[in-house]
Amino acid sequence: MDALYPRLLVDDFDRCARFYTDALEELLGIRPVKLLPEAEYANWDLKDECLLVLMGRARIAGTVGTAHLPAAVGRDRSMLVFRVDDVDAAAKALRGLGADAVTAPQDRPDWGPGLRTAHLRDPEGNLLELQSY
Repeated sequence: MDALYPRLLVDDFDRCARFYTDALEELLGIRPVKLLPEAEYANWDLKDECLLVLMGRARIAGTVGTAHLPAAVGRDRSMLVFRVDDVDAAAKALRGLGADAVTAPQDRPDWGPGLRTAHLRDPEGNLLELQSY
């Protein structure tokens, strides 16, 4: 199970997907597990653990309510994704530790079967995603 992994939020998905596909094959000998240009989503695993995910920056900006901000200034470029057993309980726990809620826990069937997420910001404003399948 992937407990924590980086997700890079990119503007030029096709260019970045090509770069990381080539770079991770060259450096680590791995190919993408999923490469979905139409969804602006790609992920790479190493030894059955998620190593890296790319996602279109505008897509997540729409999800967390920053789409109205100028891309160069207010939109996130990365986030940490935590795989948890219970998104609702984890979101409550992080709020209790000082995280700010961005999106309430909710099912996201359009992102993947059985996926539930919540988004928060740590005390420095870094975007976090909690997810369970």
